[in-house]
Amino acid sequence: MHKRYGGYGLLIVGLGVALIGYFTRPHLKPIESVTVSSVLSGDDSAGYQRADQPRLFRFPEDHGPHPEFRNEWWYVTGNLADAAGRPFGYQLTLFRIALSPNPPVADSAWRTNQVYMGHFALTDVARKKHSSFERFSRGALGLAGARATPFRVWLEDWELAGTATDTFPMRLRAREGGITLDLTLEVGKPVVLQGDRGWSQKSAEPGNASYYYSHTRLPTMGAIDLNGQIFKVQGSSWLDREWSTSALGSEQSGWDWFALQLDDGRDLMFYRLRLKNGGMDTFSKGVLVDQKGQARLLQWGAVDVQPLGEWISPQTGDRYPAGWRLRLPGEKLDLTVTPKVIDQEMRLTVRYWEGAVAVTGRAGERPIQGQGYLEMTRYER
Repeated sequence: MHKRYGGYGLLIVGLGVALIGYFTRPHLKPIESVTVSSVLSGDDSAGYQRADQPRLFRFPEDHGPHPEFRNEWWYVTGNLADAAGRPFGYQLTLFRIALSPNPPVADSAWRTNQVYMGHFALTDVARKKHSSFERFSRGALGLAGARATPFRVWLEDWELAGTATDTFPMRLRAREGGITLDLTLEVGKPVVLQGDRGWSQKSAEPGNASYYYSHTRLPTMGAIDLNGQIFKVQGSSWLDREWSTSALGSEQSGWDWFALQLDDGRDLMFYRLRLKNGGMDTFSKGVLVDQKGQARLLQWGAVDVQPLGEWISPQTGDRYPAGWRLRLPGEKLDLTVTPKVIDQEMRLTVRYWEGAVAVTGRAGERPIQGQGYLEMTRYER
């Protein structure tokens, strides 16, 4: 979630304590769901590197792991459709979580200080059905891991992989619960460095930040297998990459994250950091990417974000906004964001809402449409 200091990554900050000794298969009963505020409070960051200033990004090296930081994630979402126009949304997020800042003594092939967690979800819009799955494994014995060259991040048979010579085209594969995804992602626009040259600060505390970059529009094609029924699909995906050590500030309670692809060729990302008093933190920010890939930073005051209505999960009782209105006066954009399926709650170790959304509105005097993904952490009572 989103996601995340500005996406899904914040969801797993602090889970290392809960995951020590917990390397189960996905079909076993998960540990009890926890809240964002409890996960993010009081973590000891001693020994880990901190994202305390801008850095020079290097590719393809930075597509790979950064084990000197506590947390890291490779997050892919997308909206797809078959030839008949049947729509689907999908998410595959692979998280790396360090349990300690120093590698253990290499006296066993089983021993590691790295845990990997994966979230996989598919939204079948026509059937109004959202399916989500979770896995954990240790970063040893080939069960899970990450490398930059040749690029590959995997958790058993869930994986993102490049070619022998390049990161893209990227192959995405995941299979669980009768659902199989096999997709190829191409580069549509240049990489976007979020925040200050890729340094995304989340609060005034030094080091409370992440290194964050995105591929905001990735032409995608492949196949979805639903219990033996094959759909040849194409569409567009979004890749977010972050690594960090820090947690939310003490005054922050959660976030809402928008990744929107507009039909005029522009892409909009904005994350709204929520304060415990209900307001929006001034460290909220985003980016607007034009048709050619030129990105412009959006500070918190550039976007007016208003929730529309409320949805209460019938399964958990958690409450979330039922939609959103985003206004960017400087861009003459007025957008309404509506879930394609209202129940896209990820009922996993950390509960949150993550799903495909439709966009309608106006760009100046012209109507505009789009689609994308939205992440909302739990609105705790």
